Amino acid sequence: PPRGGSHYKDMGAFQPWDVLQAWMTPEQFKGYLLGSAVAYLGRYNTRNADGKGGILDVEKAAHYLEKLIEVERAGGGAS
Repeated sequence: PPRGGSHYKDMGAFQPWDVLQAWMTPEQFKGYLLGSAVAYLGRYNTRNADGKGGILDVEKAAHYLEKLIEVERAGGGAS
């Protein structure tokens, strides 16, 4: 499940990355997942911004990497 708040959970049956996966090519979707993970890791040290930084952002990055692993294992595009 998404980490860091209920805003995605409250959106109903469709999670944003499910919609993006349907709209994007496999390569684009994997790039989205990887880029999102990198962005969250980059925020790790921004602890003075409201709700940003620290372990929560590492967990969010891991969440995107877990999805990337799932897509790769399912044969979701060229490596």
